[in-house]
Amino acid sequence: MLVAHGSRDPRAAAATRALATVVAAARPGLSVRAAFLEHALPRPAQMLAALEGEGRPGAVVVPLLMTSAYHGRVDIPALLAAARADGLRMPVAVADVLGPVAGEVHPSLMAGLCRRLSEVDGADGGFDAVVLAAAGTRDTAARETVAYAGAALGERLGVPVEAAYASAAAPTPGEAVARLRAAGARRVAVAAYFLAPGRLYETAADSARAAGAVGVAAPLCDAAELADLVLARADAAAAPTPADLGLVMVS
Repeated sequence: MLVAHGSRDPRAAAATRALATVVAAARPGLSVRAAFLEHALPRPAQMLAALEGEGRPGAVVVPLLMTSAYHGRVDIPALLAAARADGLRMPVAVADVLGPVAGEVHPSLMAGLCRRLSEVDGADGGFDAVVLAAAGTRDTAARETVAYAGAALGERLGVPVEAAYASAAAPTPGEAVARLRAAGARRVAVAAYFLAPGRLYETAADSARAAGAVGVAAPLCDAAELADLVLARADAAAAPTPADLGLVMVS
């Protein structure tokens, strides 16, 4: 069960469902479903009950989250506990979030971020610095994982990369762009540490463009690399028999 927050922006749910389709195509025979913590239906408990009603032997929960902040540490365990209290008996495994775990950034995440950057208008001219724009969190440990991802992206691209946040933490993407430009960068691009479009993504993009960013990458959405990462997290959680388990996507 891929678990993320959900959004009032209908494009976010559409992106989640598109990702579900790509994951299913990448692993024929695997049952892939989408559900949402907020703002859209079905809810995770509803989907788990449906899977159990279908006679599925188990499910894997893969959080559609870039950091292990409140939703990963509190909401997901709470919803699973509530489902158990309501009578769920089907085994459910919980995978790691999509972002860095124990300081390790999955290669598929890096590949997806780089591909989205390569799709930015003017990417053929190259960039001499990049801002990794994330939604934002007050959780210090979660922000550290964004910094890990930024460091890995900088190593991959061979340019300075600075993490920035649309809300809840500093710097903003605009502030990060301005700082890099003040340090001598002339072509600063923005990598989107977002799974789907929405208000916070637009806030980050507008802030960066206003400060002089030459391009802003699209969210990961249904990138094939993101589907690979989803399956890798599911496989690790479901070992040794991931192919026998249903996969529920929750956003």
